[in-house]
Amino acid sequence: MAAPALWAGQDGGTLAKLRQSGVITIGHRQAEPPFSYVVDGKPTGYSTELCVAIVERLAKKLGLPRISIDYVPVSSATRFVMMRTGKIDMECAATTNTAERRKLVAFSYPHFLSATRFVSLKTANLHRVGDLAGRSVAATSGTVNLDQLNAVNRQRGLNISVLLNKENEESFAMVTSGKASAYVMDDILLAGLVAGSADPQLYEISQEALSAPEPYGLLLPHDDETFIAAVNESLRSIYESGEIRQLYSRWFEEPIPPQGQRMNLPLSAELRAVFEKPGYMTDHLR
Repeated sequence: MAAPALWAGQDGGTLAKLRQSGVITIGHRQAEPPFSYVVDGKPTGYSTELCVAIVERLAKKLGLPRISIDYVPVSSATRFVMMRTGKIDMECAATTNTAERRKLVAFSYPHFLSATRFVSLKTANLHRVGDLAGRSVAATSGTVNLDQLNAVNRQRGLNISVLLNKENEESFAMVTSGKASAYVMDDILLAGLVAGSADPQLYEISQEALSAPEPYGLLLPHDDETFIAAVNESLRSIYESGEIRQLYSRWFEEPIPPQGQRMNLPLSAELRAVFEKPGYMTDHLR
């Protein structure tokens, strides 16, 4: 199958590299269920499977029998550097699309919406942001959640002691052990950590959020407009075909590996609107 004229004329960039090598390098997370995590040594999750579907469409468009995937682990602290230095072609995880980040990297159409909240032990009786005043709160380095926590801490004079960790599971473990009163992170990632814990009934996720719902996007190379357009074209196809509904249900409504836990999160009206018009929110972010 011949590559479309729009793509075939490109002499450089990621698509040319894919056409020549037949390999794409995808950044994944070690423990970010249900988006991107490792089970039995293999990357899996909602974002991971979404990227596999995109790669299949890219191979077809480029006239290749297949494109092999080279998975590379990344963290909150390393993902942007690895994208900027060409160590990965795409990151498939749970990365929030913000104006500051768009100065460094590009994002695909949104594939999820999330707000920042905190998790704590139910016995701590913490329900609202003001309840964190004077307490120790865990956060993960390199996340927008840390910036939002610091901003709220300054603006409201809460005198929160922020405890930094490199990985999400380390921050969550501080709550479990009592070393931190709470952990601030995207609400869906908190739900995943709680669902995968030994006793989910011990924890409570705050009703009050530290942010409005924000979009997750796949991380892409900055200024590689042809590749960005190709990924978005593939995403639009996945959304319009209804394949995204099956993918969403598998990871947010059905039991997920390795323990068969459930997220119990039906598709929201806001995310359904994104799937129906994926370019609308992206246009308004510019």
